[in-house]
Amino acid sequence: MIIGIVAIAKNYAIGKDGKLPWHYSADLKFFKETTNGNAIVMGSNTWRSIGKPLPNRLSVILSRTNDIETQPNVVVVRGKAEVIALANFLKGDLFVIGGAMTFNNLADAIEKWFVTEVPDIVEEADTFMPKDFLDRFQLSETRELEGHLTVKTFSRI
Repeated sequence: MIIGIVAIAKNYAIGKDGKLPWHYSADLKFFKETTNGNAIVMGSNTWRSIGKPLPNRLSVILSRTNDIETQPNVVVVRGKAEVIALANFLKGDLFVIGGAMTFNNLADAIEKWFVTEVPDIVEEADTFMPKDFLDRFQLSETRELEGHLTVKTFSRI
């Protein structure tokens, strides 16, 4: 299954200067527990912001450039069709983790969303989710985390 996972501020902000504009340990813990043992797909900017493969996950980088160094547990793909083909061969799920261009590129392939609602408004953010990204989804579960965070699970209608 292809699943989107994102933390989002009240104003739909998801990033600032190539990084998360907040630090909530409960969100990071939820992300780690949820994606552990699966594959994660990201754009090259998100890859550069993380800087290394995350433990116990296959890192899939969606990039049109050749400047990403090959290393264990890292796969570089050039387009959406390759991501979808790869997802069909995985034993676990494929989590789309960002950034905004990657979310947009794979929007119609995402079958489920985990959306962590962050109780902030990030005025100086420079990366946002579109306000309609959940239009074809319905809420299926809500979970409270520490730090006044809420994780909502949405399934495609």
